[in-house]
Amino acid sequence: MVSLDMIKDAQNVIKKDVRMTDLFLASNISEDNEIYLKTENLQVTGSFKARGAAYKISNLSDEEKARGIIACSAGNHAQGVARASQKNNIKCNICMPINAPVSKVAATQAYGADICLVKDTYDDAYLKAKELQKETGATFVHPFNDKYVIAGQGTIGLEILDQLPDVDAIITAIGGGGLLSGIALAVKALKPECKVYGVQAANASAMYNSFKEKKLTSTSSSDTFADGIAVKAPGDLTYDIISKYVDDIAVVSEDEIAAAVLMLLEKQKVISEGAGAASVAAAYFNKFDLKGKKVACVVSGGNIDVNILNRVIARGLIMSGRKTSFTVALPDRPGTLNKACGIIGDLGGNILEVYHSNSDPNMPISSCFVRFLIETRSAEHAQNIKDAFADAGFEIKNHVI
Repeated sequence: MVSLDMIKDAQNVIKKDVRMTDLFLASNISEDNEIYLKTENLQVTGSFKARGAAYKISNLSDEEKARGIIACSAGNHAQGVARASQKNNIKCNICMPINAPVSKVAATQAYGADICLVKDTYDDAYLKAKELQKETGATFVHPFNDKYVIAGQGTIGLEILDQLPDVDAIITAIGGGGLLSGIALAVKALKPECKVYGVQAANASAMYNSFKEKKLTSTSSSDTFADGIAVKAPGDLTYDIISKYVDDIAVVSEDEIAAAVLMLLEKQKVISEGAGAASVAAAYFNKFDLKGKKVACVVSGGNIDVNILNRVIARGLIMSGRKTSFTVALPDRPGTLNKACGIIGDLGGNILEVYHSNSDPNMPISSCFVRFLIETRSAEHAQNIKDAFADAGFEIKNHVI
């Protein structure tokens, strides 16, 4: 149902509506390979979803457009559909999960869409959208399981091959699979030796499970801060394409995604949402055999809520060893806490918080527990500080208070 010719047609049709985003070498991320970033976070609407939405709506009949459009989304597809609808003067209604980032909801409304917030997840929003479609007769624009949407997303694959002809591997995140299936189909048709990999959040791993078990499956939950890929049930069309063309799929943890968001922000000055950073997390944490390869990671979106970004940065600092917390048992007498703080200061640690407790029933009456939260340069630096406490005769109690 989806072909290379369709993807090439999509590229021609949508070129006036979307950007050919930059692909650049991120030279300070890895020493084992060359990682290039395909910056779809700088796409119009802040994500790749503008491509598939624009191509799908360009292929609607006048009758379908007259009935209006309905869609469901955690935020990025919503903005793509709303923008394309606005440009074509089509009435648009979007069902979004109630926990969608406020910034994504506001951006979708700014494009003139009517919003229906639905409790709980994307999949619940999908069911509500299908219900409203039956009631209103509106044209449903699926976020991933649609041949025109897939073809639109596949234009990224054509761009990467133009920008980096000798690319060895491409990695992109998977939610429902529209992005990966479109890229895989385009790339394998033009350069079959190029590896195409997908990555999912470990807490929302429906396509990963389906790929490994060789049958379409769903998950009971999709609890990840990477809301753009928080999908319980992938598409059958996307699954068929991915099964045929994708070389492998891996999963990354929440901490690994957070570390990638921080790394992109700090080292590349690139703001990415969790879904967008998943591809970089897979490359950085060696989920695939990429040693010595030229690897294009698709940063699929940058629409991250500032409140979530603050929490992600904090988690990323911990994951990368830049912030550490531990509890130490100390004799409860004058000067001991000062000595403990001196150990940290002498080794270049910066104390952020100190919490003191002398009421724990599991400690000797003359002792206390002190929890330190400190800034460190790396995981090795943090371990050096802990080792210094042990050398000074103090016992580390990591899980106390």
